[in-house]
Amino acid sequence: MRSAPAVSSTSRLARIGRARQLSIHEGSALADGLVEPWIAQSWQRCLAQGLRPDQRVHFDAVSPAMMRQAAEGNRNLVMAARPILRQLGQVLAETRYFAILTNEAGVVIDTEGPIDRSDRRAALITRVGVDLSEASVGTTAIGAALRELQPVWLHRGEHFFNDTSAYSCAGAPLFGPDGHCVGMLDLTGVEAAERPELRHLAMHAARRIENALLLLRPHRLLLRLAWPGLPPGDEADGIVTLDADGCVRAANRAARQLLPMLDTQGMELHARDLFALPLEMLFDTAWRSQTLDVPLWSGLRLQVRAELAGRPHAASTRAPAPTLPLRDVETRLIRKAVEDARGNVAQAARNLGISRATVYRKLGK
Repeated sequence: MRSAPAVSSTSRLARIGRARQLSIHEGSALADGLVEPWIAQSWQRCLAQGLRPDQRVHFDAVSPAMMRQAAEGNRNLVMAARPILRQLGQVLAETRYFAILTNEAGVVIDTEGPIDRSDRRAALITRVGVDLSEASVGTTAIGAALRELQPVWLHRGEHFFNDTSAYSCAGAPLFGPDGHCVGMLDLTGVEAAERPELRHLAMHAARRIENALLLLRPHRLLLRLAWPGLPPGDEADGIVTLDADGCVRAANRAARQLLPMLDTQGMELHARDLFALPLEMLFDTAWRSQTLDVPLWSGLRLQVRAELAGRPHAASTRAPAPTLPLRDVETRLIRKAVEDARGNVAQAARNLGISRATVYRKLGK
């Protein structure tokens, strides 16, 4: 039972070696059947740049000025990713793999996990500011994920340079709230056992980082979307955020797949462009903590759970006794908002994230 993985590993490394011989040394296209096509394509790009596998890789760091610029431009990404990276470090603790976070150019902006700093091969690639792009260090999960824009896995000799053949790594791109790639998450081991399942872990963690990054943007209403039969409530949800007027402020990748209109470039979208129901119903649903069956203009329907930004804090400091009916709780909160706005109903409605008509209706006017 214990000999099977060794045989499999030996066979795998033999296939990689054969692919390298065909593609890198003989210039043959037959390597596509031995490694993923995008790996062979990356090797060819490296060769086209005049690179050779036996060249030394220096893992050059960017200049201090460029690093300061990268750090400033990726502050929110690092902030969103830090809790997920810490959890990844715990998951990877016994595997000899660690996590690397880069920006969209492949420059390292954060790391986490069991990094053996006494091993130069681990220490070099986990320095904040080091450039791990394909142009700098050849074929890696980092360069591949940023180019292919999909999760990838590379093992040992699938890296271009001999100097990087000790690594095994999984990578997943990270997309920002506007749908553009903002960086990538890499899980790397040095002379570690092959763990292709880490591609799924990287993809799962990347989705969590993207959602955390999205929630850093100011918004009033968060909508969790899922198809009927798959009630919203997990990290696979589509997420759309709206401001108090119902304008779309951000959306994750899952939401863009559920609602293709979100990918319309240069167009200011409103909730009414996405959903065939009044905006007030979405805000009312958030107050009631219900899941709503929402019609789309296409004729399809989605399950939507709406959440008001900051509502837990407001509930803990302003909500009346929990024995009151929900209707009375809502009315008191709305009356208090109107009082705080000195009778300005429009301002109170904006503060609550609901329409002026809803305020009047809830107050019975």
